[in-house]
Amino acid sequence: MTFALLLSGAGTAVADETPTPTPETTVAAHAAQAAEDTGFQADNPGWPNATDHTQEAYPVDAEFTAKWTRADAMQIQRISDPNAASGESSLPEQYTMPEIADGFPTTSEDVWVWDTWTLTDDAANQLSYNGWEVIFALVADRHAGYTFDDRHTHARLGYFYRKAGTETSSTGGSTASNGEWIYGGHVFPDGATGAIFEDQSFTAQTEWSGSARLMDDNKIRLFYTSVAFYEGSDSDYGGDDGGDTGKPYDPRIVQSEGRIYADDQGVWFTGFRDQHQLLVPDGHYYQSRIQNPNVNFRDPFTFRDQNNPADTTDYMVFEGNTAYVREPEYVDEAAAAGQNTEVASCKAEDLGYDEGDPQAETVDEVNELGGRYQLANVGLARATNKAMTQWEYLPPLLSGNCVNDQTERPQIYFQDGKYYLFTISHRETYASGMMGPEGVYGFVGNGLRSDYQPLNDSTGIALGNPINLNYNPGKPYAPDWNQSPYTYQSYSHYVMPGGLVESFIDSIGGNHDASPVRGGSLAPTVRILISGSTTTVDRTYGDGGLGGFGHIPANLSRSNGGDVRPARLE
Repeated sequence: MTFALLLSGAGTAVADETPTPTPETTVAAHAAQAAEDTGFQADNPGWPNATDHTQEAYPVDAEFTAKWTRADAMQIQRISDPNAASGESSLPEQYTMPEIADGFPTTSEDVWVWDTWTLTDDAANQLSYNGWEVIFALVADRHAGYTFDDRHTHARLGYFYRKAGTETSSTGGSTASNGEWIYGGHVFPDGATGAIFEDQSFTAQTEWSGSARLMDDNKIRLFYTSVAFYEGSDSDYGGDDGGDTGKPYDPRIVQSEGRIYADDQGVWFTGFRDQHQLLVPDGHYYQSRIQNPNVNFRDPFTFRDQNNPADTTDYMVFEGNTAYVREPEYVDEAAAAGQNTEVASCKAEDLGYDEGDPQAETVDEVNELGGRYQLANVGLARATNKAMTQWEYLPPLLSGNCVNDQTERPQIYFQDGKYYLFTISHRETYASGMMGPEGVYGFVGNGLRSDYQPLNDSTGIALGNPINLNYNPGKPYAPDWNQSPYTYQSYSHYVMPGGLVESFIDSIGGNHDASPVRGGSLAPTVRILISGSTTTVDRTYGDGGLGGFGHIPANLSRSNGGDVRPARLE
């Protein structure tokens, strides 16, 4: 349809009867004309085309960062059912985690459990040790007087163990097995993880997510995020809500080394007293606390490139933000620190629309909507010494500028010669105009640094909670009346060997009675089938797609190599 037809209508109106064009019809007309001029063809009429990603590999240290664009993220809304009724999910079943409808067992009566990871080797194989499967998790005291939603500033790294080969089922819901996990206690001695901070005046110091590598014999290198909160500091994860009147909270990536031991009674550790600070945001590739007091920087995951055996480098992916200055008021301090001083703004490449696409947003529109505040990226670093105590930054692997603000707990997954970048994100951290579920997002490429293509018809959704995108989501503690009761059922998913995916239960129900059941326990494991650029939820796995609660199995075994074990500490 041409500009003239839009102005005159489809009838035989004479010139003096032509309606006065509105701004909306004028914009639409210009867009239609631009599409005609460029030869644009819509893949799905009424929706923008996704950005074309080649999956092409680049040198690992190349100045190339793949873009998760707004055009890509729009595909999530495209596949959502606009007619899904109140309380139902609007997402396709093949990308959606089955509903945890019959309750759940408590993993531990002593502590809440959320982000969880395994004992691994450099290929992310999950290892049993002397006949025990071992997991690490963020934990917080259930009986200390604070609420489940206040747990983030009280988080400690805890560990659990169970006999290798344990099989359980989710059948029975709340009466099912908790996975047979035994809580072993805190990993770090009290006070050890706060020692790295030069400023010891913090009001709270906490331990956030990471990964664990079993090295030679029984040596473990534990990578994690140590965080200090100061009076007046604040973040999306806690603090004292004092606004910006105090010092920004301080997240750092740290390594600590310990030893694992096991006998027929259980598993315990020694060491983990010395802390080695590895990375703080540089303000060049990764936004610093100077550039944004609420910066996201955490969740180290280490590995070696399994598709390139000649490369013996130890790499790390982590959650970061693109290193723009959030507000002009922070420019001077960033300049004094030698950091990037460009104030955050969306660019055409962040939007990723085809030339002439009539459904495309403009850069000005997105900036005016506040899209510039969402600056998620997945960072990359490499170790420069054998002890893995010294690291150097590389450019980010992926940016989600103007799409989302959080790409949490990223990991690299190897299959069939491909590189899969998995990360998790929230519904509420999307930029204005963007929507998506709580869950796992995935991207595939031909190298560690690639032009990563979002999985599943460019939506990026690998495993989402049931959600209805036709209605507001609400919050886990106050879901929208019309929302699916399972929108917040689980989070912090971690993709394991064989496509198994574990997570923790956050919040179920509460839509109609305003009383959601809060979690803090391990969710049922599910399985996704991964092939090329697609994943599908395997609903033949377990009970209708739900495996055992906290089913986190080892796929390889390791012994202690004959080390003499110290006396067990009671």
